[in-house]
Amino acid sequence: MLIAQISDIHIAGPGKKTYNIAPMAENLAQTVDHINQLNPTPDVVIVTGDIAMCGLEEEVDRAKRILDKLHMPYYVVPGNHDDRSTLWSVMGKKACPSMVDGFINFVIDDYDVRLIGLDSTVPGEPGGEICAKRAAWLDGQLAQNREKPTAIFMHHPPVKCGVLETDEDGFEGVDRFASVVDKYTNIERIICGHIHLQVNVRWHGTVISTAPSTGMELVLDLTLQRESEFLLENPGYQLHYWTPQNNLITHTVYVREIDGPYLFEEYPDAGAGSE
Repeated sequence: MLIAQISDIHIAGPGKKTYNIAPMAENLAQTVDHINQLNPTPDVVIVTGDIAMCGLEEEVDRAKRILDKLHMPYYVVPGNHDDRSTLWSVMGKKACPSMVDGFINFVIDDYDVRLIGLDSTVPGEPGGEICAKRAAWLDGQLAQNREKPTAIFMHHPPVKCGVLETDEDGFEGVDRFASVVDKYTNIERIICGHIHLQVNVRWHGTVISTAPSTGMELVLDLTLQRESEFLLENPGYQLHYWTPQNNLITHTVYVREIDGPYLFEEYPDAGAGSE
């Protein structure tokens, strides 16, 4: 099974660039084209939040028209830049299969890995939360199948990742969420966005991973002293490959022109001699 993950696409309104500088709609279109040309073809695409820049209907509609060009199913959970109601109404049940207790939570059980979409957003707030209702829903879904490999995908990682802007956003209900995760040994990965960088960390018996944005990279400053900044970068996404050996392996892919490939066997004397 092959899962493609797109995250933090931050689409502005028609004809606009994000922050008037980042061509995020064009970047998303390039990413969709790149994914469509992969061999093997991904079985499914998950979008881990921040579809819109300001949560506006026109922004979500613009993103949807681009994402609809994917050749495979895609599913979306909200991020802190999204308006949950707008995302639900524009994307529809094809991309957001269910709304539970007012949250965009759902389960996709059609593949070798069970996918659980978990809404971690708080309206009007940048940080994440798993409240009692969401924790109870997740617990109930996980309890239905304790054996099948499962990936939870959500926007906010429940850990601080050493990125000032997102660390300051915070995450409420970390212990509540952890108490649910601790009960199940079949959670292969908690797949997140929000950080705009690739991060991997062990957490309560599983692994949390985050994906790069499709063009806006947060500046990494482990001193946590610089002001929040971002760089314009090539669009990035991740491939999560469930192997025949039952391992979930993640590759980060950047959409850019490259020089190559070259066959090693055509350069047998590489390294011999001076530069």
